[in-house]
Formats: sequence, structure tokens, C-alpha cells
Amino acid sequence: MRRNRKPGVPAMEVEIMLDMPRRGPAARPPASPRMPRVTRLMALAVKYQGLVDVGELRDYADIARLGYVTRARITQIMNLSNLAPDIQEKLLFPDGFLPPERRLRKLAGQVDWDEQRRLWCRLLRTGASLLLSAQSA
Repeated sequence: MRRNRKPGVPAMEVEIMLDMPRRGPAARPPASPRMPRVTRLMALAVKYQGLVDVGELRDYADIARLGYVTRARITQIMNLSNLAPDIQEKLLFPDGFLPPERRLRKLAGQVDWDEQRRLWCRLLRTGASLLLSAQSA
């Protein structure tokens, strides 16, 4: 680049080599498959319960303040830890269709784990059939 310069003033040219990162798809790391939202919420419930159990957090209200969410929402998430252990495992390590968290709230409200399992099977049957009918349409 040359500028108009005053006569008698020495000129200096500088060349700078820049290695600019590439933009676009080639610059991004390969995408990993996205984990289902209900799986992430179940993992949060397990982690938060552990923090409350060891005394790092006093109660769910502390979690809500730290996460900038309502106490009601934290209660909904934490209620996932009331599910039977085998259902929690299926949520944490999915191998197929998973219902959304909102549909699991009724399950988490059941005290009897056998009743939870019965409702879980029904939920998977109806959810999978809805998924298949939506795909064929």
C-alpha cells in the first residue's frame, strides 16, 4: 500500500504475513451427536442431588439462585431423581426413543416404582407409535 508522502521523508515498506484461521464448515470440529434434553436434565438432577447431599448447596433454592431459574423449575428437574433406578439409567444412557421431560412428570410423581415401570412402558409404546406415524406421513 502506498500513500502520498512528503518529499524528502524516507519511506518504509513493511510486509506482514498472517496465518488467519479458516472460516466456514472446514474450521469447525466434527459435530458430535446431540444428547437428548431429558438425558441432560437427568444428569443435572443427579449432580445437584449430590451437591445437596455433601452440603455444598443447602437446598433447591440455592440451586435455583445459582442457575438463574425458578425454584419450581428446579423442583421439576429434581423430581426426575424420584424415578426408579432402571428408568434413570435408561434416561442417562438412551438407546432409542425417549419421551420429553414434561411427559415424565406424572411418572416421577408416582411413589410405587412398579407403577412407574408400568407407566414407563406405556409411555414408550405410545411415544414410539406416534414417532413412527409421524415419520410415515
